[in-house]
Amino acid sequence: MRAVLSSVGTLLISAAVLLAGGGLLSTLIAVRAEIEGFPLIATGLIASFYFAGFIFGCLLTPVLVKRVGHVRVFAALSSLIGACVLAHVLFINVPVWIILRFATGFGFAGLYILIESWINEKTPNEQRGQILSIYRMVDLFAITTGQFMLTLYDPGSFALFSVVAMCVCLAIFPISLSTSQAPVAVTNTSLNIRKLIRTSPLAVAGCLAVGLTNGSFWGMAPVFVQLLGHPIIMVSVFMSVVIFCGAVLQWPVGYLSDKFGRREILILMSLGAIGGGLFLYLMAPKSATLLIIGGIIYGAFGMQIYGLSAAHANDRAEPDEFVAISGGLMLIYGIGSVIGPVISPIIMSVFEPSAMFAFTASVHAVLMLYAIFRVVKRAAPDESADYVTMPRPRSMALILRTDPRNIIKRKRKRNSPPV
Repeated sequence: MRAVLSSVGTLLISAAVLLAGGGLLSTLIAVRAEIEGFPLIATGLIASFYFAGFIFGCLLTPVLVKRVGHVRVFAALSSLIGACVLAHVLFINVPVWIILRFATGFGFAGLYILIESWINEKTPNEQRGQILSIYRMVDLFAITTGQFMLTLYDPGSFALFSVVAMCVCLAIFPISLSTSQAPVAVTNTSLNIRKLIRTSPLAVAGCLAVGLTNGSFWGMAPVFVQLLGHPIIMVSVFMSVVIFCGAVLQWPVGYLSDKFGRREILILMSLGAIGGGLFLYLMAPKSATLLIIGGIIYGAFGMQIYGLSAAHANDRAEPDEFVAISGGLMLIYGIGSVIGPVISPIIMSVFEPSAMFAFTASVHAVLMLYAIFRVVKRAAPDESADYVTMPRPRSMALILRTDPRNIIKRKRKRNSPPV
């Protein structure tokens, strides 16, 4: 274990610095948009285009890596993000911010792919779960730290954008100076959405629901807290509570899904997410305490659905279908993440800020009813692959390399005699 950690230690440092900056930027954009008086619909579009860029980043980064290598692509994408972050303060208007967020989403998707594939390449199969648990801890700590960095300076000033740019630039140094050999890139992924729907329509519905709800949350939740009249520190606290509770329950939920079935636990998580959304809709405007309680409930249940959906699809798939299914789920999630931040601000404008969580509750209610329908219509598979925790999907590379059946397949390939 110590040898593995020493080989990926610089990568984990780069990931921590990068994720802290990315976590701060996501919340800062929404807060600053509110300060600048952008309409809610415009703020939603800005968030939506980030996820659109993220989709293109997932699809195009392997091509770039194949051409010039991991380190050069990492440096290029970091430079792109740094320039975009600083440009937000130089050009404060909606059309420019939409373009900048698209480019930023493209860049962050690529950087996540590079770091995660590098870590997985250097991790032996028998220690992969332990190393990925450490990576998830780094992920959680960094994103939470990024939320509280929002209180360092006035969000209406230039300073916090400079802090984000510094984090992105500093992330280049550890990974650029790493002596670890660059991994082999995942470059061939053939997506077949129709086959994915036939294989597991519930997984497709689950990933679309996660995109609609989590896309709305990441794009509009900071604005929601501000519109309730709370100070900036409460934005940091609320976002951190949701993230933390979502991450802490990943392992218990995975264990339960292995024991009782993916669909049954997905129904339970959807029910809890409905409760969390309705609680925030009805009670959050009344006090800061009720806002935090609602965040705990929402994070504990709503942040589990993507991992359950992905695991359910993998239970239905053959090993040679894994790449196509994983890529397809990522694409469905991205589509939902583009649509969600467009719908939620319209609802918030027509009704009230907390109505965003009435929207998420409605989406989770439809998912729960569909899951119940699938349980009645189709029997569960005889065998289930081990659950792999995924607090929030970021790159296809991580999903591809952590599925237990794919690990077994690689072991068999290495141990088989040459032909």
